[in-house]
Amino acid sequence: MPSVDPTVATILDTRPTRDDSDEDELLDSLENDPALESFREQRIQQLHNEFTRAKHLRNQDHGQYSEIKDEKSLMDIVNTGAELCVVHFFKSDFHRCAIMDGHLERLAPLHFDTRFLRINVENAPFLVTKLKVQVLPCIIAFRKGVSIDRIIGFEGLGYSEHTFSTKDLERRLLGSGALVREKLTDGQDSLFHDMRNRLSRANDEEDDDED
Repeated sequence: MPSVDPTVATILDTRPTRDDSDEDELLDSLENDPALESFREQRIQQLHNEFTRAKHLRNQDHGQYSEIKDEKSLMDIVNTGAELCVVHFFKSDFHRCAIMDGHLERLAPLHFDTRFLRINVENAPFLVTKLKVQVLPCIIAFRKGVSIDRIIGFEGLGYSEHTFSTKDLERRLLGSGALVREKLTDGQDSLFHDMRNRLSRANDEEDDDED
């Protein structure tokens, strides 16, 4: 995977856009940006190359959190379709799997170099046995079809849904090489974490009222 100049990476990560056709608009907006003072021609070329690469990857379903319905399709993607994959083995009626889904949905559009996938364990009996998936949620990260990380439950992240954040998950996946570079700021993650906890408490209160 190509190494990105730190200045180019900063521009890409702090000015995210869902429409890669906005490349010219982004470059125009940077004409008076102090960062451009230190830009060499190759940096501008690299910025252009990154936009082109991002567009190509997003056309191949990168940048989204996708559910795969059958294990053969999943194996095809993991083995030949994408260099980096993060796969969530889940069950629809498991609350902890829903919590993990929320974190992965947040990471997927930020880390378009990596495919973020989910598959119901009921649709993947062969893989569940082969990969020894026994506790849910189970996250397995792959590079070129080879497993490079496994997260069982919230292991290594926190003791409960309230004690780990999306940033913790991002940091764990960065450490194993499943993600290319850090994208989530502490401030952004704190806001998301607080909102999620408030919603969780509100849901618990509603359940208590119904009882």
